[in-house]
Amino acid sequence: MEVYDVANKLAREIKESKQYLNLKKAKEALMNDANKRQMIIEFEELKKEVQLMEIKRQENKEIDEKDKKEKLVKMYNVLIENKDIKEYFDYEIAFNQMMIDINKIIGSSIKDVL
Repeated sequence: MEVYDVANKLAREIKESKQYLNLKKAKEALMNDANKRQMIIEFEELKKEVQLMEIKRQENKEIDEKDKKEKLVKMYNVLIENKDIKEYFDYEIAFNQMMIDINKIIGSSIKDVL
């Protein structure tokens, strides 16, 4: 079997996995609720800002990260009080863990040439 055929099969399998389907269903439900959609968008934007600050910190650039990290934690704690949003976050974690595992499997099989 050609490597691209296997990659396409893996892509199909991922899209048929319970992790993907659960995440997709939960995300669609949240995005159909304007209030919840806005809360998720704001949370994701703040999360990106904190991640960018982490990169800058690793590059030894001066940053003021304390306030944003605290705000992110507070926002997360408020959001997970909502059952639908907590479920979405749980599904997102499960999907991301599956993708990490897949990347590890692939990475470990080719580590001798990297």
